[in-house]
Amino acid sequence: MAESISSRPAVELAANLEKGLLDDRQYRVIKLPNQLEALLIHDADTDKASAAMDVNVGSFSDSADMPGIAHAVEHALFMGTKKYPGENEYASYLTKYGGSSNAYTAETSTNYYFEVSASSTSNSPGTSANSSRSVLPVSKENSPLYGALDRFSQFFVNPLFDADTLDRELRAVDSENKKNLQSDNWRMLQLGRSMASKTHPYNRFATGNYDTLHDKPLARGVKIRDEFIGFYKRNYSANRMKLVLLGRESLDELEKWVCDLFSDVEDQNLPQNRWDGISIYEDKMLGSEVFVKPVMDKRSLELVFPYPDEDKLYASKPGHYISHLLGHEGPGSILAYIKAKGWANSLSSGAHGMCPGSALFYVTVNLTEEGLKSYREVVKVFFQYVALLKEGKPQGWIVDEMKKLNEVKFKYQQKAPASRTTSYLSAVMQQPFPRDQLLSAQILIREFNPQAIETGLKAIDPDNFMLTVVSKEYPGDWPLKEQWYGTEYKTADLPAEYREELRAIAAGKGGAKISELHLPGKNEFVPQRLDVEKKEVLKPTTTPKLIRNDANVRTWWKKDDQFWVPKANIHLCLRNPITNVSPFTTLMTTFFKELVDDSLAEYTYDADLAGLSYGLGAPTVGLDVHIGGYNDKAAVLLERVLVSMRDLEVKDDRFAIIKERMTRNLRNFEWSEPFRQAGAYSRWLSQARGWTMFELLEELPSITAADVRAWYPQILRQMHIEMLVQGNLYKEDALQLTSLVEKTLNPRRLPPSQWQPKRAVVLPKGADYRWSRTLANPENINHCIDYILHVGLTSDREQRAKLLLLSQILDEPVFDTLRTKQQLGYVVGSHAVIYNTVQGFRVIIQSERDCGYLEGRIEAFLTEFEATLATMAQDEFEKHRVGLINKRLEKLKNLEQEADRLWFHISGETFDFDLVSRDVEHIEPLTHADILAFFREYFLPTSPS
Repeated sequence: MAESISSRPAVELAANLEKGLLDDRQYRVIKLPNQLEALLIHDADTDKASAAMDVNVGSFSDSADMPGIAHAVEHALFMGTKKYPGENEYASYLTKYGGSSNAYTAETSTNYYFEVSASSTSNSPGTSANSSRSVLPVSKENSPLYGALDRFSQFFVNPLFDADTLDRELRAVDSENKKNLQSDNWRMLQLGRSMASKTHPYNRFATGNYDTLHDKPLARGVKIRDEFIGFYKRNYSANRMKLVLLGRESLDELEKWVCDLFSDVEDQNLPQNRWDGISIYEDKMLGSEVFVKPVMDKRSLELVFPYPDEDKLYASKPGHYISHLLGHEGPGSILAYIKAKGWANSLSSGAHGMCPGSALFYVTVNLTEEGLKSYREVVKVFFQYVALLKEGKPQGWIVDEMKKLNEVKFKYQQKAPASRTTSYLSAVMQQPFPRDQLLSAQILIREFNPQAIETGLKAIDPDNFMLTVVSKEYPGDWPLKEQWYGTEYKTADLPAEYREELRAIAAGKGGAKISELHLPGKNEFVPQRLDVEKKEVLKPTTTPKLIRNDANVRTWWKKDDQFWVPKANIHLCLRNPITNVSPFTTLMTTFFKELVDDSLAEYTYDADLAGLSYGLGAPTVGLDVHIGGYNDKAAVLLERVLVSMRDLEVKDDRFAIIKERMTRNLRNFEWSEPFRQAGAYSRWLSQARGWTMFELLEELPSITAADVRAWYPQILRQMHIEMLVQGNLYKEDALQLTSLVEKTLNPRRLPPSQWQPKRAVVLPKGADYRWSRTLANPENINHCIDYILHVGLTSDREQRAKLLLLSQILDEPVFDTLRTKQQLGYVVGSHAVIYNTVQGFRVIIQSERDCGYLEGRIEAFLTEFEATLATMAQDEFEKHRVGLINKRLEKLKNLEQEADRLWFHISGETFDFDLVSRDVEHIEPLTHADILAFFREYFLPTSPS
């Protein structure tokens, strides 16, 4: 029996949270006597339970002489507690119940989260243990959530900080940092930090490395473990913690668990971390320009403005209004103008709250070659648009339009995966939102506040910004090196006359105005028809209906019968084998795709803002088109996309810009992270036909705009149309959309004998192949091995079931042995892989160690694991088997997930829509002996097969 309300050791802060129309969950916000706040979420139908804790301490709380300690403490909390001292106890428990965990350290918070199966018994309909699973309560002794929560809570009650495991985690932090040393995103982020004022914590090195966390502190006489414990005790306090718990259990039961497990978290009544009145950048940096040499061949312009902290202005969101207009991509926008001038490919903008008391407003422009030469002209255009905004008053109709779009978004918001929900909401709880608006305050705009908009615009000023130019060519000399990543850069003051010119432009006195710049028009894609015909459905169908199947077209249709949102997905495969015959045809098809995207950018931006998007892809079998979002105007967007494809005008200037961009992207691939390169090469090696980046690069220079003009009609001249219409559309709608596609493109029939099948390379038993390539970047200290064991065809259901179960069993031991204990590298993982028609098991490691050594460690692990598997207790094996079954049976969370699953089976021509059920049927009878025999045949290094 649940406790009476009066006897609760917690105070209820909110019970009736503002929620969307589709949200069937129950919520309650409580505060424990130790001031820890918790949001409880009851979801009777969830098959995954989850919890997340957000602690109001992050890298901004690092001491100046031990940068990275907040991040390292995050790592250390996973390595054992007084109640559960085993360093892999937490991870091992989660894995057995089909779960996982992670954490991240931000500037002012550290966020820990996990998810686990909601049930310890099989959710399979054919299992006797599965009866009324959504109705009957689960005792805490049998609840995977309670067991996980018990282990999780100890992070915040009594972590061990064991000296031995702590040292290994410091090496993991060091490996994580080394993984990022050649990443331009990390290098740019740290350069921005390093140039910040030393009086602001933004200036610090947030990741940390072995030198900052071990060697230098030791040299100063610091006791490392004591320092970590001290940081934890100084900063981790219950009143700074926000917990979110999601499960099938009732709110009363969840509350009882929270009170039982988290009441012992110590409360020090610490104040919120704030940095009011401290400028992120000193005055000398404002009005300067910084030139940065990147690792990859890229060109960009970034403007950074110190900006007011708007955390308490959540009801009006003035920064959203400003970024909406400065970052607009439609007619009259900054981007539309500088793109027409041939200066830019994209532009983004937005305000980012760095911490309570400080914010920055970013504007980033990806430049063309001409744009790099004219970057100061781009800045002039930007400030002319700012002047336009300042001259006119903030527009109420624009806020009303944004308000309506956000209301629709919130009203029809669908469920996200459990751990994403809890992690996100625990971070939201750190915001100053009313507790009954935790679900809505981040989304809804409730007020029009012109004064706050004008205050925000005052910060977008020529005397209040720093300009950064990123290029490998310009200016050619970068005499300075950033301390932590070694990024080469140069700083200079903007010329006085140029700053005066910008001031005049921003004040509306800078000469002739650019007539092409103006406010956007009303968004014609704002959805009007949002009606959904909801029916009682005993069980949603898993298979779409084939409603048309003739020589030209195959149309599949599935009416939404479980999510009830006014949305739809339209997937098209325009099947034509000529698109991937050679590197030349592959590049020509890519040019076509890029040019169509380029031509549609202004038109489709409003649709995207209104929750309706399109995508154009170039897989190996033809062209893919996808329309997704609110169904009201989906047909309008589809027709415009198809007409743009059919009537494409290949302009010489845009072709040249796209060709140069494609060349850089192909070259940059060899400078990407080694584990990403290894994955791409593995996919290429598995394909019956595919082309490497270097083969494409060899062909690219010869292609001209005239080639593309002559080529693309051949793609559309003859094809087979495969189509999926899914969501809030009826059969008649699907057939009309099919006719629209057919009439617009009017292709000739493509006989089935000419369809390009998706095939993969099948390796002979006992094969042992190696493919290697030297990294192009000599500064990258990492190696990577992608170790793949092929175990047969995907059509062998029994083999597939064994592979999935063994992958589940191996997941945690691979990580614990090769990453946690042996410290081979930060990137360590394993999982089952599918390459079209073949399946296998993959171990990937990125490390400072060479690949030969890594291969030896993988094979030693597999050899030793035979004994572990052979002696595995039956109950442990059963937990893995049930955990996998429940993971496979996990419900789809939203319409998009269902569409992706259906399209996967249709586009691959497997039509195996009941794959999940078939998997479960073959997993259920598997025995310990079956898996051991399978391991010995396919995984054991000494096996002849």
